[in-house]
Amino acid sequence: MSVVPLVRGAAKAARRHQAGRGGGGRRRAAVVLLLALAYAAGLLLFVFGGGASVDVGGRAGVTVASFRRRGAPARSPPPPGSVYRSHIVFERLWPDIRDDAAPASTATSASVSTPSSWRRSMLTTPRSPNSGELWMPCVKRRLIPSELPPSNGYLIVEANGGLNQQRLSICDAVAVASLLNATLVIPVFHLNSVWRDPSKFSDIFDEYRFIETLRLHVRVVKELPKDVLLRFNHNISSIPNMRTKAYSSPDHYVQKVLPRLLELGVVRIAPFSNRLAQSVPSNIQTLRCLVNYQALRFAEPIRVLAEDMVVRMMKKSSSTGGKYVSVHLRFEEDMVAFSCCTYDGGRKEKIEMENARERSWRGKFHRPGRVINPEANRRDGKCPLTPLEVGMMLRGMGFDNTTFLYVASGKIYNAAKYMAPLRQMFPLLETKDTLALPEELAEFKGYSSRLAALDYTVCVQSEVFVTTQGGNFPHFLMGHRRYLLGGNAKTIKPDKRKLVLSFDDPNIRWSRFKRQMQDILHHSDIKGVTFRKPNDSIYTFPMPDCMCQQDGR
Repeated sequence: MSVVPLVRGAAKAARRHQAGRGGGGRRRAAVVLLLALAYAAGLLLFVFGGGASVDVGGRAGVTVASFRRRGAPARSPPPPGSVYRSHIVFERLWPDIRDDAAPASTATSASVSTPSSWRRSMLTTPRSPNSGELWMPCVKRRLIPSELPPSNGYLIVEANGGLNQQRLSICDAVAVASLLNATLVIPVFHLNSVWRDPSKFSDIFDEYRFIETLRLHVRVVKELPKDVLLRFNHNISSIPNMRTKAYSSPDHYVQKVLPRLLELGVVRIAPFSNRLAQSVPSNIQTLRCLVNYQALRFAEPIRVLAEDMVVRMMKKSSSTGGKYVSVHLRFEEDMVAFSCCTYDGGRKEKIEMENARERSWRGKFHRPGRVINPEANRRDGKCPLTPLEVGMMLRGMGFDNTTFLYVASGKIYNAAKYMAPLRQMFPLLETKDTLALPEELAEFKGYSSRLAALDYTVCVQSEVFVTTQGGNFPHFLMGHRRYLLGGNAKTIKPDKRKLVLSFDDPNIRWSRFKRQMQDILHHSDIKGVTFRKPNDSIYTFPMPDCMCQQDGR
């Protein structure tokens, strides 16, 4: 199609108009000419632009339809589960979710025929109805104390990461000290760039109990003796650092570290997270159990407030026998940024996440060759669940609006927006900020590990624990609950690859969504009593290393 005749015709019309009307005509002719030129430009874009939409003559609402340029390949839609559409699904399903709730008058009904009591039975049924004999802790019976030989020297480690990564480092440090027959100096805590918690060991854990519980198995001292420090100019950094690879074997410590320890009388290993293999001799494995479940007790200020919070939570949930659901919600800004996933915040969210990544991991996400693919991350189940997604999942599984929910988390990203739908679905929701008074929390503010310790304690005592993202907190908590609750504590660990598919369809019906959620719950439940495999973490799977069956085997 040629637009030249159109432009020429418009120009002639403009000249005739000008000749007949004088000065005013000239102005109107100019307008006509501009409109003609604009129209011609629109046609050019229409023909050659391949899909641009343009305004004609500057007037809003008059557009030229777009179309794909002939021969240009169409961009195929992303595979199901690639894009965050959960907020759209929630808007469509909210009337059904709201109506699918137990009336207050039936909430305490004992009849199993009511939907309410069926949902509530999820909190009152036995934890392990088909698991056979219950398993019980038996660490002390397996660890036979004997007189400790003379120490080969001092071991200093630097525990890095958050609360439970520090916990892992401490347990492994005791195990390595035993392997080396070394005296362990109370571990130093590294100031993490993300957690930014300057707490010392004694601020988080009961130092006296730690030393006393291990007295017959490993020597532990609060600090390096002055005469040893003097040899290194009172500077611990001057002590040789035996840099060790992750998951090093016991043989590595005996063959590589022990000779240096015997030579110098002291060695340092920093950082020390995950520096010991999962598979070690049974006596060392049992020692890890002793440290994790008995020697490491929270410091008194944390313990007192945490126990009060548990009592308050149980009182609030008295209608279900003091049983409640706890959720570990990993939707803090640093977690969202690190995951490289995208949600529904648009450009503002993108800028905030970029800034957060640069603030905590300078340059890490822009290294040559690094590819960030948010769509693939979501399909692979690597994206943190939003509070909205957690709420929809639990409502679909059968937990109704009379469920008492405790949410453990740090500072939720964009909390005003993302927490609102979760509170809509679970109005009986509590957090440490609602269970504890502001003055009670005041001494813990700014100390992420101490706040995490409060959450940890309340979650350990819950009837059901829901984990929404990997990490040391849920892994340690699942193991601790198994240890305390007969080997099979009820945990919901959703398959997020399946979950994102349910959140991808805006037209899904509530009945179908519920069936899918209950299928995910079923697959989470059937795992039952789980035994540790050779390369599994003993902190997640304490059986059979830390526990025995009731008949003593």
